[in-house]
Amino acid sequence: MGLTLAEKIIKEHLVTGEMKAGSEVGIRIDQTLTQDSTGTMAYLQFEAMGVDKVRTKRSVAYIDHNMLQSGPENADDHLYIQTVAKKHGIYFSKPGNGICHQVHLERFSVPGDTLLGSDSHTPTGGGMGMLAIGAGGLDVAVAMAGGEYNIPMPKIVNVELRGKLKSFTAAKDIILEVLKHFTVKGGVNKIFEYTGDGVAHLSVPERGTITNMGAELGATTSIFPSDERTLEFLKAQGREKDYRELKADEDAVYSEKLVIDLDTLEPNIALPHSPDAVVPVSTVRGKKLTQVAIGSCTNSSYVDLMKVASILDGKTVHEDVSLVVSPGSKQVLSMLAQNGALAKIIGAGARILESGCGPCIGMGQAPSNDGVSLRTFNRNFKGRCGTESADVYLASPEVAAYSAVAGFIAGPEDFDMNVDLDIEMPKLFLVNDNMVVKPAEDGSAVEVKRGPNIKPFPKNTKMKDEVSGKALIKVMDDVTTDHIMPSNASLLPYRSNVPYLSEFCLTPLDKDFPRNAKENGGGFIVAGKNYGQGSSREHAALAPLYLGIKGVIAKSFARIHKANLINNGILPVTFKDENDYDSIDKNDVLEIGGLLENITTGTLTVNNVTKGTSFEVSVALSEREAEVMAAGGLLNLMSLKNK
Repeated sequence: MGLTLAEKIIKEHLVTGEMKAGSEVGIRIDQTLTQDSTGTMAYLQFEAMGVDKVRTKRSVAYIDHNMLQSGPENADDHLYIQTVAKKHGIYFSKPGNGICHQVHLERFSVPGDTLLGSDSHTPTGGGMGMLAIGAGGLDVAVAMAGGEYNIPMPKIVNVELRGKLKSFTAAKDIILEVLKHFTVKGGVNKIFEYTGDGVAHLSVPERGTITNMGAELGATTSIFPSDERTLEFLKAQGREKDYRELKADEDAVYSEKLVIDLDTLEPNIALPHSPDAVVPVSTVRGKKLTQVAIGSCTNSSYVDLMKVASILDGKTVHEDVSLVVSPGSKQVLSMLAQNGALAKIIGAGARILESGCGPCIGMGQAPSNDGVSLRTFNRNFKGRCGTESADVYLASPEVAAYSAVAGFIAGPEDFDMNVDLDIEMPKLFLVNDNMVVKPAEDGSAVEVKRGPNIKPFPKNTKMKDEVSGKALIKVMDDVTTDHIMPSNASLLPYRSNVPYLSEFCLTPLDKDFPRNAKENGGGFIVAGKNYGQGSSREHAALAPLYLGIKGVIAKSFARIHKANLINNGILPVTFKDENDYDSIDKNDVLEIGGLLENITTGTLTVNNVTKGTSFEVSVALSEREAEVMAAGGLLNLMSLKNK
């Protein structure tokens, strides 16, 4: 029986465990990346390990999230990251160089390597044939220190692409089709592997769009083969030496299969407020818009924006629409400026933003109250854009550009078939890495700069045999990390200050949660399905830890958030009978005993002291995770082992 491509890379990097679905495996990590929203905490944790220099092939620190500098906080964090990177062997991508995933795909991605990033959209690297996985900052810090990354061995799903995309359909439509089929819950502990004759017609950036937004499936990652199109891209980037051919065996066995006929695929759109609420764009044609935003790590490549320039050439953005465009990297922006495409975009009335994340994370360009925004981004969770009452739709750059001119969501009948969108990949990209700062050869003399906003991160204590407390909040299905730890222009500057951030923990769902948690000495969170979906932000575990949260009882968890809870010693358990969720009311006193003896048995009993009832929960922990929990978190465990 042959191996899938993902299995081949895992086997090549296997350190511990067996490659059996569901069993925990530990894999060696070749590369890491961080961004500034999660990076400060990751580097504070790395420093706490006492390792002089990173032990990866390459680690890169990007500045792309906290770009607005209305006060000194973001600039202080950037200086801290730059100096800690210089000292410890990490490359530093300065603000303005571009979005981490776009730049990493261009300049550092290597087929067959493993990449761990403190951002949930790290799977973008799968477009290059990397095994690229998003994780919490502490997991990335451990990888930088030379430790393996542990995950349940994923199931491998085959997405077979047949045929070729028609004009005006795009890679974005492919991943929206996958999301429509599998939903935001359907990819947990799975890797999506793309095969079929249609793959050869997709460039590396197009593949990156698909693997990037595969994060919305809840998947471990997504991956494409490394083939002639990969070599073509690497040659154009002056990195031909990084190429190697990689593909699945002919007799590889997959757990599931989805076939998509590209010849018949129509433009898709995701409706508010979930990336899987996907319908053909023609069904919502005519919906009036107030804003269009083109860019993000999903759709800001050179070819994406060249198509936008072709559509906008000689036209004018509708008077009722604000069009903003964010080139994904300095490379893309420079090439658009050189060839005149940028002038076409500006001439049509677009506003050009920095090469950064910007509106995607609510960092500027929030829509008006009740505004309707069409975006080429990857997430449209309610309020994520910065405006709670706004509706956000997700579509391709082509649909977005036509819609900006029309003033409403455009359908195929609004497309100008005379516009040539058959834009070829450049034979040579403009390569200028002068905004990537190399680390010092000897970092011992480098002084790490720490601004006053950088506070120590909270650490847990050893697990006790019994935990008790109130059910401080009871939340619905699909609660995102945006709900747990809001991320917007006013809060992002405080990502290195957990005590301050904790005052906003879960406030989108209960404005009194932080106060209640402190008054009650912590307690429990009760949740529905897919708790913690979305961003990898570790702060969604760190802020609850600071507030004394002892455990989360949920119907199910998103992969990265569950790992973050375990890494910080917060107990994640699931209802054995989901009906027991209905038996708990807010402020019920809950207690769980026998933890030290029973945490590895798979079952615990929760006593509802208030109601005089009890129910069972599942504890799906590996032996390693149980050891982490017992120590009160991963850093505590590492400290014990290093003594």
